[in-house]
Amino acid sequence: MQDIFLERLVIGPFAVNCYLLGCTKEKKMAAIDPGGEVEELWQRINSSGYCLEYIINTHGHIDHVAGNLDLKTKSGAKILAHADDVPLMTMRQELLASMLPGAKPSPAPDQLLTDGQVIRLGSLSLMVLHTPGHTPGSLCFLVGDILFTGDTLFADGIGRTDLPGGSYSQLILSIRDKLFCLDDRLTILPGHGDESTLGREKNYNPFVGIRRRS
Repeated sequence: MQDIFLERLVIGPFAVNCYLLGCTKEKKMAAIDPGGEVEELWQRINSSGYCLEYIINTHGHIDHVAGNLDLKTKSGAKILAHADDVPLMTMRQELLASMLPGAKPSPAPDQLLTDGQVIRLGSLSLMVLHTPGHTPGSLCFLVGDILFTGDTLFADGIGRTDLPGGSYSQLILSIRDKLFCLDDRLTILPGHGDESTLGREKNYNPFVGIRRRS
């Protein structure tokens, strides 16, 4: 895709994929799921020459939002998330915080995102897809031929649903009704692990793939 800067940083003990997404024309950037290690992350943003406009969260679990407060303090960037995950973002989650010493709850979002909304980042447009199941406010983001799937859909996997607010049936519906109707050629960039394509996951994902249902 033209006019796009994209870099993945693997952060923290949960190996969260934090993505730096930028518009090369206007030098504007968004950090998707800054799960910590903010000093290193901030150094990388500064060295890129881009201005951080947004901190975008695919969902509110502490391993994906632990860097929100410090990164917002350093940059003044706006935090964007879904309303249904605000309680997760802003409270200390003992279940996960015990594995992330010093993790800080996120500030409340500056902007609440809704299904079908478009985020403008310079010349880039990010379509918001509400995909509840992993959490009530889980989101995916479509920009050009890239789909950021957070913890909704992984290469050969799906997000866990055994934490508070999770729903297996809702997650499967989100994937099949919201994601699998999109172009098979899309590259999916998940919240953990390696990238894949939507077509591959449709056909081979053992949880939701076509072959599993046939």
